[in-house]
Amino acid sequence: MPRTLFCYCDGHCPDNLSNGTCETKPGGSCFSAVEEVLNEINGEYESERTYGCMPPEEHGGLMQCKISPSIHGKNIECCDSENFCNKLVHPQYIPRTTTEAPPPPVNNSNVYLLALVGSMLVCVVACVVIIAALYLIQKRREGKRRQACLIESVRSSHTSPLTCLVERTSGSGSGLPLLVQRTIAKQIELCRSIGRGRYGEVYLAKWRDENVAVKVFFTDEEGSWFRETEIYQTVLMRHENILGFIAADINGTGARTLITDYHELGSLYDFLQRHVLNADRLYDLAFSLAAGLEHLHLENLGRPASKPGVAHRDLKSKNILVKQNGQCAISDFGMAVKFMCDTGKIDVPTNGRVGTYRYMAPEVLNQTINTDQFEAYKTADMYSLGLVLWEMSRRCTSLKRGTRNTTCEDYALPFYDVAPSDPNMEQMRTIVCESGMRPIVPVRWQDEEILQMISKIMQECWHANPSVRLTALRVKKSLSKYRQIPHDIDHSDLAFNV
Repeated sequence: MPRTLFCYCDGHCPDNLSNGTCETKPGGSCFSAVEEVLNEINGEYESERTYGCMPPEEHGGLMQCKISPSIHGKNIECCDSENFCNKLVHPQYIPRTTTEAPPPPVNNSNVYLLALVGSMLVCVVACVVIIAALYLIQKRREGKRRQACLIESVRSSHTSPLTCLVERTSGSGSGLPLLVQRTIAKQIELCRSIGRGRYGEVYLAKWRDENVAVKVFFTDEEGSWFRETEIYQTVLMRHENILGFIAADINGTGARTLITDYHELGSLYDFLQRHVLNADRLYDLAFSLAAGLEHLHLENLGRPASKPGVAHRDLKSKNILVKQNGQCAISDFGMAVKFMCDTGKIDVPTNGRVGTYRYMAPEVLNQTINTDQFEAYKTADMYSLGLVLWEMSRRCTSLKRGTRNTTCEDYALPFYDVAPSDPNMEQMRTIVCESGMRPIVPVRWQDEEILQMISKIMQECWHANPSVRLTALRVKKSLSKYRQIPHDIDHSDLAFNV
């Protein structure tokens, strides 16, 4: 049975009674405590002792009795041996100190070591930065020197300087290096405007006394410039029947330019209005156009470089140039679609351009084309090819029946007799899709072998069902049956006037 104790109290008497005696609860103990307090008169710390009764252990008494004597300026001791046992207990305490503890001794050897390591790290970093800067400066100087030597070296060549330059630096068939492109662009001198379209203006220009064509895009046609540049610089894109790309650049005023080969005979559209064709000239134009389109559509999975398939999407006589050798060169790739054969993805431009309604395939006009299939874009190109072949064939001469005189039709655009000069999509949909109309094939074409062959090809190309249209490769092979392209055709008898 826990007992009660009588304890001496001083400063902690119950109910604030005067000093004297207190009685603990059962299980309680007596305590004697000491604490340093500040004397506000002299500003010094003095000891103050108190005595009293401690509550039983279950009420927290034990914890209070276990204050460590190491706490500065305070200590407490408890006892329960006999009544008033705390009167003879005098706990000791550690006086407070008014001075700060001295700092730990510093090891000078560690300071010297840290300073040495820090200095070495700074030196190493500085050396690396200096070496890297010198390396980059040297590489840039070497690049400029090689570029200058490359451009200067073509002066002594017997061939065209630009042709020589492209052959030396365009092993991948994707155009000149960007540094060379920029150098050429800065040396271009514009001469005169030679054409203007919906997306830009074309100028005749000079580079080292050699004629080039410069297409300056309108300010809001940044997407078209980017797309054409991207297509022209596609790996393995170069081909004799695709317009030769030289350089692309953004000049100091922000104008976006595209520099290509210049062909003084102009577009097929202009050429056919000024000239008539004989069978050989028609064959050259038709075969070279099919060859260029076949290369464009071709997907090459070769190593180390793969060529994506490309569909033009705006093939027409105004986007085809006539070379001095009588062959075609396809141009204007602002709407072109790329098929990445290694990933199976179709890359469609987002520049908002639309094609020419007059040359659009039926499935494009009625918006039933399957845009998830690259073949659908290629068959739409073949429809346009059929219309261009029709334009060419009208200008090919043939003998009048029963005479020795030749004849041909005047130049005309496809659907010239049923569509306005600038038809909209709804008008062409009515003509091509609802009425099922196609350009008229004159009867005289059956009297000339080449015209008879091409008329059959064009009708298969503009078939309403895309799946039965010929491919560009099939068109090229069919034309090759007429004759092989000679390598020494003399085109001087055409008397081209530019």
